[in-house]
Amino acid sequence: MERRKFIKNTALAGTLSALPLNQVFSKTNNMNIHRFNLKYAPHIGMFKHHAGDNVIDQLNFMADQGFTAFEDNEMRNRPIDEQEAMAKAMKERGLTMGVFVAHKIYWKEPNLASGKQEWRDEFLNYITSSVDIAKRVNAKWMTVVPGHVDLRQDIEYQTEHVIETLKQASKILEPHGIIMVLEPLNFRDHPGLFLTESPQAYQICKAVDSPSCKILFDIYHQQIQEGNLIPNIEKCWDEIAYFQIGDNPGRNEPTIGEINYTNIFKYIHSKGFNGVLGMEHGNSMPGKKGEERVINSYKKVDNFLL
Repeated sequence: MERRKFIKNTALAGTLSALPLNQVFSKTNNMNIHRFNLKYAPHIGMFKHHAGDNVIDQLNFMADQGFTAFEDNEMRNRPIDEQEAMAKAMKERGLTMGVFVAHKIYWKEPNLASGKQEWRDEFLNYITSSVDIAKRVNAKWMTVVPGHVDLRQDIEYQTEHVIETLKQASKILEPHGIIMVLEPLNFRDHPGLFLTESPQAYQICKAVDSPSCKILFDIYHQQIQEGNLIPNIEKCWDEIAYFQIGDNPGRNEPTIGEINYTNIFKYIHSKGFNGVLGMEHGNSMPGKKGEERVINSYKKVDNFLL
């Protein structure tokens, strides 16, 4: 707000008129900043051709485009000083921190489904250490993927193993108000995983029965896995704490595939959702043109209130 008021000052406007056009734009682009209806969250690297490789510059660029959230799967692997610098930049620019991945994900081994104590203990240690990271970067959500199915056990036994582990993890998170969000992943990109569908995630969250165990509804994954998106979101609504985005096919920005994101975002907004929607997808075109296309696609699908 102060920057916009500052630019409105007549004397400053006169000074700006003498600057090269690219400098004027860099100082005045917040005057026409887009106001998104939902908290769409880009990730590091999405706008590097405009902002460069520096993570703080990328965060500032996101905020300059009107985005009000940010997510980073790799946050737990960043040095502490970088985490602190990013947290400071997000606070200054009004960016809500979205998810980071809370633990080592087992893509081929049945860690949580197996019921083995050593894998359970490892997971709980990751959750404990992730609390410090979440506090450092002001994160409320962290992603959890239960790993591969155990082909030697009935699915009901596996489900009970997962539920018990998540109950213990919830006890770690509840005092801090932090939420682990369970992400079902599709069979095509991630064959053999234990958690694949939203009804399954819903059943598990109901059984865990904790405010610290909810669903990450990834619209891209669930379009492939089950379709019927809005009805399934409606059925799972009271257990969904986070969304992620990607069009299909291709897992790139909205408007280039088969998913009607305007209708989906309109529905989510109508439900009063105030959380984060992570832009966990690629850019359909390379370079600056591709980045501009991503930004414009979100402006297009976000205009559902017009």
